[in-house]
Amino acid sequence: MSEVEPADYRETLEALKRRVHDARFRLQRRANAELVALYWHIGDTILKKQDADGWGAGVVTRLAKDLQAEFPTMRGFSRTNLFLMRAFAAAWPERNGIVQQPVGQLPWTHIQQLMEKLDDQKLREWYAGKDIQHTWSRAVLVHHLTTRLHERDGAAPSNFAAALTRADSELAQQLTKDPYTMGFLGVDADSTEREFEERLTQRIVDTLRELGSGFAFIGRQHHIEVDGDDFYIDLLFFHIEQLRYVVFELKTRKYDPRDAGQLGFYVALVDERLRLRDRHAPTVGILLVAEKNETVVRYSLAGSAQPMAVSRYELSAAEQAALPTEDALTRLAAEVADAAPEED
Repeated sequence: MSEVEPADYRETLEALKRRVHDARFRLQRRANAELVALYWHIGDTILKKQDADGWGAGVVTRLAKDLQAEFPTMRGFSRTNLFLMRAFAAAWPERNGIVQQPVGQLPWTHIQQLMEKLDDQKLREWYAGKDIQHTWSRAVLVHHLTTRLHERDGAAPSNFAAALTRADSELAQQLTKDPYTMGFLGVDADSTEREFEERLTQRIVDTLRELGSGFAFIGRQHHIEVDGDDFYIDLLFFHIEQLRYVVFELKTRKYDPRDAGQLGFYVALVDERLRLRDRHAPTVGILLVAEKNETVVRYSLAGSAQPMAVSRYELSAAEQAALPTEDALTRLAAEVADAAPEED
């Protein structure tokens, strides 16, 4: 005869499972911090030995082989990785600095991407901060690096400052990009708006990655009926961090001032019909267009009471945009190998 399950068993089980997950996460973070600190120490040691004792690239190669022989089950002691550790210590020369800064909380694979794809220290720190803030995966970090997020983030022209309170307008502006990079869709400039929308929803994971952290997809061609008239919103999202609806309208052509009227109508409609005013921030709209005249956009948005932004989309992946230039690679190689003569 089987034992009767206690009334609170399921609740107790869920609480214990959460405790185990939390403990594992804390252990992983602690282990990662120790690994990053170890790699920084190795890099700092190499730097000091090069400066004081003239260690050359040959010595670093030998060091890599000896560490691999001593710790065969540990990954990360390749010659290339040791040179990255050296560059890492050179970029963040203070041991306490990496512990107290976002980079010290990142996985080493993320730090590798920052070191390999960027040669500007301020940009490395900017991306490290964003990575920690939004808990990016490595794939998301790579995407943002290769599409130069720092140039696009919060850059779309909008009327948020006039239509929202100052604090809320600054938050809403953070939701925008200009341009949005949609190369992952695999469509061309002749695609119809419906084809574009369909592809965006088929590739929803990539779409959400490009939109940014916090977006939850509500639906495509979202239907709202108004006194017998039917209206369909291209793409409707809810931002779970800012607690607001975000209406996206898509135009596969150049921006027309009349587009602002249509988007403003949809923003007002969602704000009235779906927004919970005691819980949600005001609804905003973002219009995606193939191209735009910035002056025309500015004048048309100034005449709208509804908060909205206008941004271009790009269908080219722009994967090469954030890769280091040949000069940057040459400088990095010079830093890595140092000018010291080889000694074994």
